[in-house]
Amino acid sequence: RLMPELPKFDDEDLKSYGDEEEELALSPPAALMSVLATQELLLENTLECIPVGEFAVIQPLSDEFCLVLGYLLTWKLTLAFFKAASSQLRVLYSQYLRRTKSLNKLLYHLFRLMPENPVFSGSTSEVPNKDTKTFFTEELHLDVK
Repeated sequence: RLMPELPKFDDEDLKSYGDEEEELALSPPAALMSVLATQELLLENTLECIPVGEFAVIQPLSDEFCLVLGYLLTWKLTLAFFKAASSQLRVLYSQYLRRTKSLNKLLYHLFRLMPENPVFSGSTSEVPNKDTKTFFTEELHLDVK
């Protein structure tokens, strides 16, 4: 709930960024970026032996699972922050992500984490058909118990 409110504070300071000649960049919230940088490093160490195109098998409730879940939830917060920002701020934030290569790292991680066949394990048919349930067709419930 808090993320959509944060860009308003940067909107007030936006006027002071127009005087410089170099390409401008503005960091999303520093605390969020600090957590993201730490998670990127840990995830790179975890997935370093897996080339892009192959996929990692992450066991539920393992340490790696918690790391990946935390990383993806951090990106969800970052995207909620971006969505609430004005177009001028989005440009500045995207420049920051480009400089830190965070978006490139996200794509590398996603292509290593995405399963080759995203079918739910509860689906009984081996041959894909119109009734096959995949992670893209079904709503995922993430209830914490």
